[in-house]
Amino acid sequence: MNDQIYKIALTKIPKVGNKIGIRLLEHFGSAKSVFEASKKELSEIFGIGDQRVDQIASGIALEKAEKEIKYLEASEAKAYFVLDDDYPRRLKEIADPPMVIYVKGAVDLDAEKVIAVVGTRKPSPYGIAKCEHLLEDLVDYKPLIISGLAFGIDYTAHFKAMKLGLPTIGVVAHGLPEIYPARHRALAEKMSKNGGILTEFTHNIVAEREFFPMRNRIIAGLCDALVVVQTAAKGGSMISANLANNYFKDVFAFPGRAGDHRSAGCNLLIKTNKAQLIESGYDLAFNLGWDQPRPIAVQTKLFETLNNEEQMVVEYLKEKQEAGIDELSIQCKLSNSQISNVLLQLEFKGLLDVGPGKRFTLAR
Repeated sequence: MNDQIYKIALTKIPKVGNKIGIRLLEHFGSAKSVFEASKKELSEIFGIGDQRVDQIASGIALEKAEKEIKYLEASEAKAYFVLDDDYPRRLKEIADPPMVIYVKGAVDLDAEKVIAVVGTRKPSPYGIAKCEHLLEDLVDYKPLIISGLAFGIDYTAHFKAMKLGLPTIGVVAHGLPEIYPARHRALAEKMSKNGGILTEFTHNIVAEREFFPMRNRIIAGLCDALVVVQTAAKGGSMISANLANNYFKDVFAFPGRAGDHRSAGCNLLIKTNKAQLIESGYDLAFNLGWDQPRPIAVQTKLFETLNNEEQMVVEYLKEKQEAGIDELSIQCKLSNSQISNVLLQLEFKGLLDVGPGKRFTLAR
């Protein structure tokens, strides 16, 4: 029987979580040896109990693991076991790594530079802009970007990373077939081409409230540094920040306006010395000791590929700084459908920022 079956089966034993699972591995030396052990040998493990011994001996967990392997093969996903050499080294170093993680996509989980970006599900335009500018500043360092595939800052981080050609991983609180929220399924599929989806849950597990804090520890464990873009004083981002601190990771936060509840968590982290204040991606790179490449004007390269209509819009915004869609349509002599398409293309190329009231400015 394939050794992988035993590794996955260890996670399918009822009431055997990571702590007891690791204890079994430490005692028997391998997942296979756990299932080959006699009931007497198993019962000698402190805290295992007769119920767990019966569950291991029943073989039900092995049957469930066999179904999981069939799913992995059909979906071209991979499983990584905590004792294997290809298990992500950063995650292996934390106090409570998941015994098995499942990954769908193409990404180096041991990339040289890994940044987690987290924040509120309901960001302000300020929060969205800070998230986008953070990744723009980091593009020349080519980090792997990790987030949780949720609404708001998570979505912004994943989407912007893809636009910039940066690999990005979404860590989810359910099995690989489900995508929560469902409207992010298309985004998840695109991410698999240069990144992917990662979870500790087998394919038949759906999202539950208590799974999200578990997911957050993986986000915190996989990264070199965690950036909180915008968050309230309570919530998942604060959990991730506290976990990252416990794992001795670097934590950074963007400050927000006093009295703004959406930035209250960031301000609290900074005030209590649980996060370093940053105002840009260059601040992050400096604090992490990365070699500082000379800032490259991405726009200069892209301007060479613009068509006539796109160039007109760019030149107008250079002069006026900011404009709405109706003004751009009139001044550039483009129909509503034409200007909408031009603005969409410029935004996708990373040349436009969209502010409140659908006011357009050139990205800095």
